Amino acid sequence: MRSHYCGDVNETLEGQTVTVAGWMHRRRDHGGVIFIDFRDREGLVQIVCNPEDAESFAIADRVRSEYVLQVEGEVRLRPEGSDNSDLKSGKIEIVAKRIDILNSSETPPFPLSEQAEVSEDVRLRHRYIDLRRPEMLQKLRFRSQITRFLRNYLDDNGFLDIETPILTKATPEGARDYLVPSRTHAGDFFALPQSPQLFKQLLMVSGMDRYYQVVRCFRDEDLRADRQPEFTQLDVETSFVEEEDLMTMMEDMIRGVFAHSLGESLPNPFPRMTYAEAMARFGSDKPDLRIDLELVEISDLMKSVDFKVFSGPAQDEKGRVAALRVPDGASLSRKQIDDYTKYVGIYGAKGLAYIKVNDIDNGREGLQSPILKFLPDDVVTAIMQRTGAQTGDLVFFGADKANIVNEALGALRVKVGHDLDMVKRDWQPLWVVAFPMFEWDDKANRWMALHHPFTAPRESDIDLLESDPGKCLSRAYDMVLNGTELGGGSMRIHRAAVQSKVFELLGISEQEADDKFGFLLEALKFGCPPHGGLAFGLDRLAMLMTGSASIRDVMAFPKTQTAACLLTDAPSAVNETQLKELNIRLRKAPNLSDNAAKGA
Repeated sequence: MRSHYCGDVNETLEGQTVTVAGWMHRRRDHGGVIFIDFRDREGLVQIVCNPEDAESFAIADRVRSEYVLQVEGEVRLRPEGSDNSDLKSGKIEIVAKRIDILNSSETPPFPLSEQAEVSEDVRLRHRYIDLRRPEMLQKLRFRSQITRFLRNYLDDNGFLDIETPILTKATPEGARDYLVPSRTHAGDFFALPQSPQLFKQLLMVSGMDRYYQVVRCFRDEDLRADRQPEFTQLDVETSFVEEEDLMTMMEDMIRGVFAHSLGESLPNPFPRMTYAEAMARFGSDKPDLRIDLELVEISDLMKSVDFKVFSGPAQDEKGRVAALRVPDGASLSRKQIDDYTKYVGIYGAKGLAYIKVNDIDNGREGLQSPILKFLPDDVVTAIMQRTGAQTGDLVFFGADKANIVNEALGALRVKVGHDLDMVKRDWQPLWVVAFPMFEWDDKANRWMALHHPFTAPRESDIDLLESDPGKCLSRAYDMVLNGTELGGGSMRIHRAAVQSKVFELLGISEQEADDKFGFLLEALKFGCPPHGGLAFGLDRLAMLMTGSASIRDVMAFPKTQTAACLLTDAPSAVNETQLKELNIRLRKAPNLSDNAAKGA
């Protein structure tokens, strides 16, 4: 039906007859001559319809936005001075000889030919139209280019593309599983995979040596801009390697895709930072290095002050007191500071103390803050020196449990950096390494895996699994870019005894381990090689590389932040016959108004 895509018609085809097919993007009637901007996935081309060709002119006169057309015509150069440098086909136009209407269209729910403000709900409900917009087409095309490069890189480096099951066994890996009832095994359930973790490890036991997969994963968790209930990751696993081997290879791959797709040169090598340093300096294990703001430890300065808000956390081994200096921040209004106080409250902070530095050379008199009366002169002086505060700066303070201070000040650092336009316009990749194996959960009163329970401890720390699990470091590594975790991975446990010990530390009984992971523990007994891997979030990578605000903008058919599909109205109810086949009976949800009435 076509000889060329619209965007591929150029001056090399001058004088030739071509056939294009696509959608009418825009129509203009200029003095009896009709011009049509004609669109397909490759771009736009200008169609000229002259009244001398009565039949095609009559059709051009009645077509409307988004009509599907087939156009045959002769390629000619545009008149001098009418070139459009924004288009690949901007030097030519097609003089229509024949126009066929392949299908008409109702008026679209939003214009495609204008930069109109359209709500995301409307866009998602009519996603098939939204995807026709050139910017959306370009993002999905770009994502395809990224995926193709990554596949080619791994193919060239000896990796095998191997699929793993989608219907699998429910295992505790952190987030909630999506469960699928089994019709043939009444009362039993499959789970959709949160990742192919266990199967790719089994492939290493099988001797596949180098595996990869562009795989769909599922997590029933709370959503945000860079999360979806179903997402795509590039999953990689390889045997007989050390961390350095795998990290070097993956770093080279990411440098390659940026150079190939964006023409950007990333650092070689990527800088590295331990988890402990990242948390101390930035309050985050995925710091955005484009923002030159850092947390400064001042717990030692606050231990002896009378102000319990500071001295309490300073004396608590699980507490922290930290400062965040904002250059030129003294210009912030009280309302802005109050807004930041509310913001850190989201992360559990009970307040946000601050000191405005109006004149650093005037000592205490040059400072402005409600907390100054609680701090001795020597402490105030030490804070100013340690933070490097200058006239015109503002210093924020966090004092609480270390995890609350880190989350609150870490998030505040990023928000202030964006609000005050302190974000550098470049790419800042980073490896974060030396993660703790475990973190203590006060509510559950047990150890939790910081990554996942299959991450290997450092060889030198294996004895700490028995004596002091909190000090045991893992062989995990995360790749971070501009404050977003691009990929996370680790060397895996390849000895059954070590894996069993980790399960025990995590409160997984021997019976539960056998029920849920028995197949893995058995496989580890049959000559499992040392191995490790990493998984990249393809959606996040595409989001960053296209400059999108959300991963929804680089996914063809995403869900909303409530995990709903507005296009298909999913999830939806199913009929009683289907439920009966699955041996499922729904329990009626309680009527909240009835309960409220009973309570009254």
